[in-house]
Amino acid sequence: MSQFDVHRNPGRNQLAIPYVVIVQSAAFDKLSRRLVIPLLAEAEAPVKIPYSGATPCIAIEGQRLVLNPFEMVSVEIARLGPKVASLADDGDVIISALDEVFLRARG
Repeated sequence: MSQFDVHRNPGRNQLAIPYVVIVQSAAFDKLSRRLVIPLLAEAEAPVKIPYSGATPCIAIEGQRLVLNPFEMVSVEIARLGPKVASLADDGDVIISALDEVFLRARG
């Protein structure tokens, strides 16, 4: 299990959230949980979220998905579905999305 691995969502809302992507660093691999970001199916998402640097579009298995860091969650490893892809080549896009979310804004 590596950072940016994509797993099927075995939980509720599989149509709206078919996958999750692991974002936690390998420095924390000994933990029994992984920090994941949902990948929302663009066509099935119950709430339309605005496209921005924080919510980039990503394609997996021919499906357009939206990274939604606003629903990031910690999940037990045993609860993750099978790995279907790696977004390691898109790692900079994902980290940039997180940077935008956590950017300190004044005002």
